[in-house]
Amino acid sequence: MDRSQFLLLGLPIFLFFTDVVNLFTVPPPPKSAQNDLSSFRSKPNSVLHQQPLQFPIQKSSSSAIGGVGGGVGNIGFGSTINIDFCASCSYRGTAVTMQNMLETQFPGINVILANYPPSFPKRLLSKVVPVFQFGIIGVIMAGEQIFPRLGFAVPPPWYYSLRANRFGSIASTWLFGNFIQSFLQSSGAFEVYCNGELVFSKLTENRFPGEIELRDLVGKKLAHTRIVHGDGSVLS
Repeated sequence: MDRSQFLLLGLPIFLFFTDVVNLFTVPPPPKSAQNDLSSFRSKPNSVLHQQPLQFPIQKSSSSAIGGVGGGVGNIGFGSTINIDFCASCSYRGTAVTMQNMLETQFPGINVILANYPPSFPKRLLSKVVPVFQFGIIGVIMAGEQIFPRLGFAVPPPWYYSLRANRFGSIASTWLFGNFIQSFLQSSGAFEVYCNGELVFSKLTENRFPGEIELRDLVGKKLAHTRIVHGDGSVLS
């Protein structure tokens, strides 16, 4: 086996094992808000004086958000909203829009955007697809040397069909493999959590939330968390 054939066979195997290692690697923990606060406190006083602090204004309007009167005020302080969406489905724009809306409606709230990964079998299959892509391309390019080493005296008939239109077969293999890989990497999710509790699920509703709908759902959850303690007692 010459050097070019060795590269055609060895490169897919190397990429496959690299993807498997990355698949089981634990991602780094997200940056905590405490680190942001400590870095903010470490800034010089001159910077602090140059940037005036913005305090939320407690609204006295009788309008209600999801049944909660008095607007939003500081209801968002100390709360975290997690929006887990399918990054490969081009849902980032919708997630950013919802993030801006929530940060405007609930000053002081912490909105975190993250990718919602597909199930483990789909992730594993998505790592195997490139191996088959490079394997088929390698067979098309050097099948006369590969099949005899595998014990075939004569290549099978389908090989000559692929070989007859070499460039068309390679392009079709690459495009079809990318389509399958994109499908396996997509979860179709847009899940919204308020302080760890699910408030909206696209996987369950089969639709995106409206801005007013999501504002009302988050407002109800924040008001309930603020008024009612975990053991049922009312906070002062």
